[in-house]
Amino acid sequence: MRKVRWLSDNFENVSPQALSANLSGLFKLRVGDYRVIYSFAPKAERITIHKVGHRRDIYS
Repeated sequence: MRKVRWLSDNFENVSPQALSANLSGLFKLRVGDYRVIYSFAPKAERITIHKVGHRRDIYS
């Protein structure tokens, strides 16, 4: 949860890592072996967390 809070506080300094295929339009944040899949609306200053899980399971 700390990493998600960090993303929120430092979003202007982050280069989002875009996903492709069925996750197109979403981005990932690495947290060790886990991934946070999120989207963002810059004008609304909103980050939406879609999924959190282990990297072997998160993309399926």
